[in-house]
Amino acid sequence: MAIYTTEIASEVITSDNPIHQRLLKAYYLSLDYIHGNVLEVGCGEGRGVELVAPKAASYTGVDKIRQVIDRLKAGHPQYDFRQMVIPPFTGLDDGSFDIVVSFQVIEHIKDDLGYLKEIHRVLKPGGKALITTPNIKKSLSRNPWHIREYTAEQLTELANKVFSKVEMKGITGNEKVLAYYQENKRSVQRLMRWDVLNLQYRLPAFLLKMPYEFMNRLNRNKLKEVNSGLVAEIRHTDYLFTDDADNSLDLFCIMEK
Repeated sequence: MAIYTTEIASEVITSDNPIHQRLLKAYYLSLDYIHGNVLEVGCGEGRGVELVAPKAASYTGVDKIRQVIDRLKAGHPQYDFRQMVIPPFTGLDDGSFDIVVSFQVIEHIKDDLGYLKEIHRVLKPGGKALITTPNIKKSLSRNPWHIREYTAEQLTELANKVFSKVEMKGITGNEKVLAYYQENKRSVQRLMRWDVLNLQYRLPAFLLKMPYEFMNRLNRNKLKEVNSGLVAEIRHTDYLFTDDADNSLDLFCIMEK
């Protein structure tokens, strides 16, 4: 049984398609960098394994959810999958990877600086790390699954504490993607009108997770019903790599050791 929530978007649930394609875009963008020994931190259900791993000399994927790691081991026995709660990156040697990819992970990590230090530690000299995370300027509500979100400036400042070279890019969308984003924004704003006490920012995260999941799924399903063509037709090619990180949907940070 797959583990799919609105936070772990599905490639088979139609209403999740715009988010799935947005997450998939990072893997396609990473292909120009993939070589040698590759580590994926937070591989999840393996959304990008079949894209990334064949281009690597070796591929190691780590994730905290034992169920998904066991499934990936069974489905891809030629690769190295490990269950791990990070940081630290237990059992991974210093300077052992040419490339580290970690997409939509840092926002879930309490010790974000420690996470970046561990990425730096396991990279070879001259190795690169690619990470993505939502741009808080484009977030439509508080996400209780996220410990924090970043502006491009904030993530750049954090990464510069660890890495010698940091390049901040972003993932945005074409007219089709931005039309979906605007429809989603209007729908969320209608829902948020009921939060007259601003509880989404006042309550602890654990109290918000279940209602967030319910309302987010309800909202995605409603968007599909209103404009099923737009929701179903968005592809990863509709998401675009941009130098304008500040106005992007997701930040795409390239860090070099």
